[in-house]
Amino acid sequence: MSKTLVVVVPDADTLAATVASRLIAKIVDAQAERGSASVVLTGGRIAKRVLAALGDLPEAAAINWSRVDLWWGDERFLPAGDPERNETQAREAVLDTLALDPARVHAMPASDGPDGDDAEAAAARYAAELRAGGTDLPAFDVLMLGVGEDGHVASLFPGHPVFDLTAGTTSAVHDSPKPPPTRVTLTLPAIQSADEVWLIAAGPDKTDSVGRAVGGDKALPAAHATGVSKTYWLLDSAAAASVA
Repeated sequence: MSKTLVVVVPDADTLAATVASRLIAKIVDAQAERGSASVVLTGGRIAKRVLAALGDLPEAAAINWSRVDLWWGDERFLPAGDPERNETQAREAVLDTLALDPARVHAMPASDGPDGDDAEAAAARYAAELRAGGTDLPAFDVLMLGVGEDGHVASLFPGHPVFDLTAGTTSAVHDSPKPPPTRVTLTLPAIQSADEVWLIAAGPDKTDSVGRAVGGDKALPAAHATGVSKTYWLLDSAAAASVA
């Protein structure tokens, strides 16, 4: 059973630095053990701050970036380079400054990619990329998730049918309650395959959803996002205000 740990720091800047430092340590440990590491990135305000902080920490020099696989938990189905895409934001925050192996940066397909505007085909393409190592999913060392004001994670929204999927690793999302309406996401079973899941939230707009999800409100996707070995809630004091 996954062990759940709640870490609370004073503010969003401290949270970003704390998560970045933890991520460096996790990658370094994975590379020491296996020679490589596999990380699933998330989007949103705090994710950009985490990645920016990562580039500022001197201990990041201990990472062999060419031996890191980067994946995404979800993506806005928009043209490549669109500023609203999680990939674009991550590249601008830090990825383009790192000595990554381009073949190991696994961006989700864009709406002007090989599948055009067919989100189902794009989701299937990403599922095939996940399977390329010979199993349905890579061994994710860390899967990071932002938590929405409504308790959504990745592009799994409360009450949306994709939230209820129990099979498959990816899915197209249509009629998302948060724009843009079309997205590609990992499914809940894929999220739950990660060794560690980190749920990251900052600000008073997250207080209610975080409190409910940590308290076990199963109507919220965030309450179901658990890692195989550990689940971390990494919060600033405002987001954690309703956590018992």
